[in-house]
Amino acid sequence: MGTRLNVLSDDDCAVVHERSLAILADTGVRVDTERGRTLLAAAGARLDTATNVVRFPRELIEASLRLAPRRFSLGGRRPGWSLPMNEGGCSLVLDGEAGTAVDPTSGKHRPATYADWLAVTQLGEDFDEVGVYWRAVTAGLPDGVPSGPLRGWRDAFRHFTKHVQDSAGTPQESAWLVELLGTIFGGRQEVRRINPFSFLLCPLSPLVLEGPFTDAYLATTDWFLPVAVMPMPLMGLSGPASLASTIVLANAEVLAVVCLVQVAASGVPVIYAPASGVMDPRSGRYAGGAVEHALLGSASTEMARFYGLPAQASVGGTDAHGPGTQAAYERSMGWALPALSWPDLLVGPGLMEGSTVISLEQFVVDVEIFRRAVRLRRGIGSVADDPAAGEVAAVGHGGDFLGRTATRDAVHGGTWLIDRLGSHETNERWQNAGAPDTLVEAREVVDRMLGAHREMAFDEPLERELDRLEARAAGQASAPGGG
Repeated sequence: MGTRLNVLSDDDCAVVHERSLAILADTGVRVDTERGRTLLAAAGARLDTATNVVRFPRELIEASLRLAPRRFSLGGRRPGWSLPMNEGGCSLVLDGEAGTAVDPTSGKHRPATYADWLAVTQLGEDFDEVGVYWRAVTAGLPDGVPSGPLRGWRDAFRHFTKHVQDSAGTPQESAWLVELLGTIFGGRQEVRRINPFSFLLCPLSPLVLEGPFTDAYLATTDWFLPVAVMPMPLMGLSGPASLASTIVLANAEVLAVVCLVQVAASGVPVIYAPASGVMDPRSGRYAGGAVEHALLGSASTEMARFYGLPAQASVGGTDAHGPGTQAAYERSMGWALPALSWPDLLVGPGLMEGSTVISLEQFVVDVEIFRRAVRLRRGIGSVADDPAAGEVAAVGHGGDFLGRTATRDAVHGGTWLIDRLGSHETNERWQNAGAPDTLVEAREVVDRMLGAHREMAFDEPLERELDRLEARAAGQASAPGGG
């Protein structure tokens, strides 16, 4: 059986739920969108018109949870590819959004470029372990390429053929987004069938649903885009100074958004995705490498399972400024616990210094760390049905198992994780090979993968249609209708 770790008991999950219900019923959530307030009030929530605070009755919350589907798939542009939710898999999500890059030659920090964005996106495209795109690097476009509200999404779908997760900032941007989706995927019904895009909706902690961002999602409800609900309380700053109460706050914020999206589009897919974090008490900054993130990520995964919802865990960060010892131990510890709780989606490789710095070498190392976490999750296998159960009797006293068929089958069958990085030979052989450094080896992997990358390009008619759409958006034409 697979290894399973719990940081919350069943009773703990029930207490988190009840305390969340009490917060939502008594304190409520400030909803800064008139449309959202109207929808919630019509569904039975209590609205204080003087403060825009909405209070949620238990019945509304529980009815909304029942409406959210337990299973669905995230799709993409790649033929035959999909990522089933709540069916036992776990995939990496590219982290975002770095403004700085570690130069591979000098090791120094420099402003990130479009080339850095393209390289990390192509690595994510080619690593099977990565299933979901975030914009990992914030950078300008190459000279001569027009910018506009659609350029980032168009580039994402051009270079990443699996699933894209992002958000829009205004209803106007959302209108362009859904027209882009319809153009690429063949209309609204195909978008609803494939689920190539999920909308990242982030309440403001503590207890605020912001206006423009929430309205941006509400403008897409006819398209039934899956919603990843990602509150980001920071323990000791925008969250209480305890892990337990930070978990309760994030959970309450998720439940409030679940209510809103279900009254707006009954049955829309929801991913439970808090990115709870902790403050560094020495500085008040976000502590990207704090080990407490692992506990919070496991807890959020377990709360998702308590509700039967797909889970997305944002953990495994590092405060390190570049690849090395600190990044390795912080990332490893940050991912080990949540991986054993086993979310559907795990954020995300390559970024350091609180998700502000990108290193392609670290990306490769992080995928290797994730592969180890996946092996831990698989566990020891069945004791009752162990295929090697009779081997001790067959070999007898003083023999060895090296030449046994069961040993060969175990090696080829995945009982051992065969590492792709690092030295696994004797010191003598390592020295004779020039004492290769793991980060140098990781850079060789980067260069080899980028050199072999083959893009699944848009066809020419689609490119021309996207050119026309982008020109309209750049000229701020009237917002388009649906399709």
